[in-house]
Amino acid sequence: MVEPRIDELTGRETMGHDFDGIEELNNPMPRWWLISFYLLIIWGIGYTIAYPAWPMISGATKGLLGYSTRGEVAADITAHAAANAELVTALLAQDMDDFDPQSDLHRYAAARGGAVFRAQCSQCHGAGAAGGEGYPNLLDNDWLWGGSLEDVAYSIRHGIRNQTDDDARYSEMPAFKDILEAEQIAAIAAFIPTLPQADWESEAGVLFTDNCASCHGDLGTGDRELGAPNLADALWLYGGDQETLVETITYSRFGVMPAWGQRLSEEDVRAVATYVHALGGGE
Repeated sequence: MVEPRIDELTGRETMGHDFDGIEELNNPMPRWWLISFYLLIIWGIGYTIAYPAWPMISGATKGLLGYSTRGEVAADITAHAAANAELVTALLAQDMDDFDPQSDLHRYAAARGGAVFRAQCSQCHGAGAAGGEGYPNLLDNDWLWGGSLEDVAYSIRHGIRNQTDDDARYSEMPAFKDILEAEQIAAIAAFIPTLPQADWESEAGVLFTDNCASCHGDLGTGDRELGAPNLADALWLYGGDQETLVETITYSRFGVMPAWGQRLSEEDVRAVATYVHALGGGE
């Protein structure tokens, strides 16, 4: 270790090392810096006493002031709920099929529902509600179980084909791989795009009538009571090309939507239904 020496010019002790002939003087810290440093230490100790700080076995120290960011958020939520209490009461009492879209209550419900949609629904239906393969587009008028405000609210509240709500919308298409031959399935898949102006006397037309019409209707236009899609339009949840139709008929589809009435409040269910309906796809 290099012993420090006394600098001849300043008369101060050096730090005992040099860099390319440059030495560092062992000057004391400025008094203002030391005072600030000690004051910050005192402030830090005081802060840990006044506010939650030190982690313990089952939680952190509470602090003498008892402050909590969660408590602050809870207070804000309570204040927000109190400010909107009258609107929430009105929304719960509102007949969903007689909802004036020009009313302040409708505007409040749509704004609240938009926040719920972005937090809970956009992961499947997309940020713009345009859906994707296997996830319905909420911007069009193709509603499997009805697109009225009350129908939409019911679907959100109880969900689709889930096992947690006895009132969930439910339909189940059989997998025809054990019912029809592959050639017959391919024939029906080729026949479906010709609906409703189809050759019903053809072999494929007879196959469709015998195996599909009981749910999808004689013209393939669907049945909402059964949850059977309209096959005569150009809207397809999984795709309408030959290969996809063959896969759908062969193995069936069974999309599931959770019962949001078990996760959201009734006012939030009504609000998000209002928002979805207001996007333009509702009937």
